[in-house]
Amino acid sequence: MTDRNNTARRRKDILGGYKPISDYGIIGDLHTVALVGIDGSIDWCCLPHFDSPSVFASILDHKAGGYFKISPKQDGNRDQMYLPETNILHTRFLQDEGGVGELTDFMPVESDMPGQSPKRHQIIRMISVVRGRVTFVLECAPAFDYARDSHSVEIEEKGAIFRSPNLTLGLVSPIPLQIHDGIARAEFTMDAGQSLTFFLEHLEPNGRAELLSTPESGEEAFQKTAGFWQQWLAQCQYSGRWREVVHRSALTLKLLTYAPTGAIVAAPTMSLPEFIGGRRNWDYRYTWIRDASFTLYGLLRLGFSNEARRFMDWLEARCHELNPDGSIQLMYGIDGRRDLPEEELTHLDGYRSSRPVRIGNAAASQLQLDMYGPLMDAIYLYNEDKDGSPISYSLWMNLCRLLDYVSANWQQKDEGIWEVRGGRHNFVYSRVMCWVALDRGIRLSDKHGYPADRTKWIAERDRIYTEVMQNGWNNEIQAFVQHYEGAGLDAANLIMPLVYFVSPNDPRMISTIDRTMEQLASGSLVYRYQTWNSAPDGLQGEEGTFSMCTFWLVEALTKAGRLHEARLIFEKMLSYSNHLRLFAEEVSHTGEQLGNFPQALTHMALISAAYNLDKALNKKQWNESHARWAGTTPYAR
Repeated sequence: MTDRNNTARRRKDILGGYKPISDYGIIGDLHTVALVGIDGSIDWCCLPHFDSPSVFASILDHKAGGYFKISPKQDGNRDQMYLPETNILHTRFLQDEGGVGELTDFMPVESDMPGQSPKRHQIIRMISVVRGRVTFVLECAPAFDYARDSHSVEIEEKGAIFRSPNLTLGLVSPIPLQIHDGIARAEFTMDAGQSLTFFLEHLEPNGRAELLSTPESGEEAFQKTAGFWQQWLAQCQYSGRWREVVHRSALTLKLLTYAPTGAIVAAPTMSLPEFIGGRRNWDYRYTWIRDASFTLYGLLRLGFSNEARRFMDWLEARCHELNPDGSIQLMYGIDGRRDLPEEELTHLDGYRSSRPVRIGNAAASQLQLDMYGPLMDAIYLYNEDKDGSPISYSLWMNLCRLLDYVSANWQQKDEGIWEVRGGRHNFVYSRVMCWVALDRGIRLSDKHGYPADRTKWIAERDRIYTEVMQNGWNNEIQAFVQHYEGAGLDAANLIMPLVYFVSPNDPRMISTIDRTMEQLASGSLVYRYQTWNSAPDGLQGEEGTFSMCTFWLVEALTKAGRLHEARLIFEKMLSYSNHLRLFAEEVSHTGEQLGNFPQALTHMALISAAYNLDKALNKKQWNESHARWAGTTPYAR
């Protein structure tokens, strides 16, 4: 046993049988995803949809949660990569004895068009040996319905069938399987040049033969899937300095899109902790109006007009379902359902014993007035985009109801963007976003002649601005604060110049940026607020730094012309991604990924920061080059 392998074993022991969150990649079929560990183990997958009950959940309970692992019997080095311009994951196993095995994982994508659900959901695992001889162990141990349902296993000539009360899986295997305690297992040795393909299928149990049928070979499915992702990414219009990382973020956002409705989930996981051992564990497998609206902005920036159009269709459907008072629910199921009851799964250990494990999200019933700003901004940007289309009359009428609600309710205290559970406050960020909502509504009305109560909207917009400048600014600490009742800072206020609420060079904004870097930043990492001091949120324990806030800081510095600082922080932040350029919601002070993974908002903020920083750097270079050129000509004298 080498020192390297001893180190790996010690690391696993320290984590209590769990892998770091950063040790995962994701694959998906635009209906759901699977998390694949660097050790070849699928430790999270819900079938058939993002928010369906889990089939594999060992990331939340390494003993009972369920997994599907293919890995060498002997320890060795491992690494992972995505095949270029795809979401096809490639894991390499390098043995001390010289053998090299490779595992290719993907989920076929049949269509990303609305109303065209796949006939089957498949995880295809292709194993091969490129050098020497390698002995592999396969273990498929599903734990249906968040490990609450028992199941039976039937061995067939082509593989095994797992049956639970509500779900059936078929594992197509080219080698014989043995069953023990509900787990399908096999051990097999392969030489260089050999390959095997395994299919895990979710199918309706319409017949025994269909469950273990494969309509196309693994190679055919591989070629089609690679072609789909490469053709999709070819639409991307970004070719700047950070092309590779922006492309990966775009591919990740696409993976988080639910094809039948165009909805975008905040993250494909649930209850991954924001602090190890803490209670800040939430279910993110739903669509927040705010998060998805921000994501729409990122997709528009890159030229993905079809995804923007699909989400606009989803958003318009929600706007036709406004509450009687004109408000809109802040989050929905991917199919548009409103009821998302929160429940604790006490039988699961939680990632590294971080309890409780929650499904559903009680935040759906909160008052978060800030969401109206991103919603209206997204509609405004889409309406102005060259590939967008004017909004319909019926949508505009519903938006008028929504903006009338904002006009009448913006002064209410709310739970805000961070969904605090310690009581409502007069959050500055919520006020700013109410201003954005009214401002964008006024702009739409002015530009297109839409009928509107402009006098009221303008009056309320201006009242918000005056109030924020008077009550949101703390003269003693020289910064905009989190809420009127306290003196704590909030990194969310960094967005103020990004939405044109204040000039990026306004002395108050410059001072707010400086105070934020002094009080909330830890190197290049930024906390969203001080949970440990002046901004209690009603929850026990601490949390990591918030990755999206770091990218907002980059953009605020970029807007302020502080490009050297912005680029340095941006480059440092990129180094905190995992080996596949994926980000969870947070990063601990030790550099560990925390929270649900990967998170859409983080990757959206990365795209936006990269786009705007690259644009500013190009402009600066052009100006400097032009100035040097002008200085060498007779005309300059």
